[in-house]
Amino acid sequence: MSLINSLTSVLNPFNTTDEILQWIKGRNAEVFVDIQQKPFDLLEGWFVDSDGSLRHTSGKFFSIEGIHVETDYGQVPSWDQPIINQPEVGYLGILTKEINGVLYFLMQAKIEPGNVNCVQISPTLQATKSNYSRVHKGKKPAYLDYFINATPEQIILDQLQSEQGARFLKKRNRNIIIKVEDDVELLEDFRWMTLAQIKELMHYDNMVNMDTRTVISGLKYIDFITPLTKMSRFSNLGRIMLNSARMKEGNYSINKHLSWLSHLKSLYSLSVVQKPIKDLYLWHLKPDEIVRDDQQFFRVIGVSVTISNREICSWSQPLVQPMQQGLCAFIIKEINGVYHFLVQAKLECGNMDIFELAPTVQCLTGNVYSSVKKPSFADYVLNATDEKIVYDTMQSEEGGRFYHEQNRNMIVEAGDDFPDELPERYTWMTLGQINEFMRYNNFLNIQARSILAAIKYI
Repeated sequence: MSLINSLTSVLNPFNTTDEILQWIKGRNAEVFVDIQQKPFDLLEGWFVDSDGSLRHTSGKFFSIEGIHVETDYGQVPSWDQPIINQPEVGYLGILTKEINGVLYFLMQAKIEPGNVNCVQISPTLQATKSNYSRVHKGKKPAYLDYFINATPEQIILDQLQSEQGARFLKKRNRNIIIKVEDDVELLEDFRWMTLAQIKELMHYDNMVNMDTRTVISGLKYIDFITPLTKMSRFSNLGRIMLNSARMKEGNYSINKHLSWLSHLKSLYSLSVVQKPIKDLYLWHLKPDEIVRDDQQFFRVIGVSVTISNREICSWSQPLVQPMQQGLCAFIIKEINGVYHFLVQAKLECGNMDIFELAPTVQCLTGNVYSSVKKPSFADYVLNATDEKIVYDTMQSEEGGRFYHEQNRNMIVEAGDDFPDELPERYTWMTLGQINEFMRYNNFLNIQARSILAAIKYI
């Protein structure tokens, strides 16, 4: 019940939502931040190797490498690109504590070098293995020991989940939520929040970071509903979503969805091989960037960073900078009295297993206006009337690797005009079915999880 109490209450004796917003504003003013673009040969601790890859002198953290991709899926059979290779699994962890029957989440005001607005609300612990093993010789991340020493009884959620398949090569993080009984020291950059407050803050542009969203998305609220739970505590939308979350057999069964996905994985191939960055077709390695001839998709830049409240205050690193904003949207529709989400199986070059389940629309904004590559259902989403838009917010991607990357996240309700016939890579799923897929590794991509995390229940 304590989690449901947290999901349905923005009343917080520790800090109101307005006070949290003022705290974030204050930290933006108080913490010194200096981000300067630098040529690659001036990035301390980094070097360009003989094939053009960017690597850290320790051999840790991550590298920017080149790949050649071939597939018989989609309109583009082959391409070259740089990609982030970060094989180590990091922690994305949230510490919780029940206080007076309400589960509170310990959230961090964290600044990443690529954040649009500097401070964003982050998990309690957000650290790569290189960070928490202190390769950088800096301080140990706050609250790390709680997660390293967590017992099975303390764990509420524990999953390995993927990151952006178009930018990372088979990257995963450990998404974990633990509950502690002991008193927790409250450090300067941390505050206790209810789950309802976190979801409320997800409706502000670029306020809650990607790592928080992916961790929160893994919670299955229906598992915490009991016969004593008063459904009147939830909004109409919340009750609709909980009803969908109950249904593991929707328009199609789980087995049919698994068969559909297995069929696609067996039907199409994906080959990814390393290729020197200096030899990538259409890409150029310049002193201060790796960029395409046509300035499309993204470029890789180098930055020198100073952030006064981090474990190590100054460092250098590469960042991936997008050339456009993105659009990520789910279309939902009532089918046989239950809301279903229109899910696509999306192939991306960095996926662990060819396809992952993705939002209905996931694309660069430039592709929306392309006559050749226009994504399915993009027009439907962008032309939705206000009364059909359930959710519409700009959300940032992970600022530790991406520079000022934002996606417009939307949920749009389909009207009677929505087509019955779907392309082969699309299917309707209940929220309960989506949650079942999310329990396992590498089924639901991070863009889908980010949108689902923002659904409000009050």
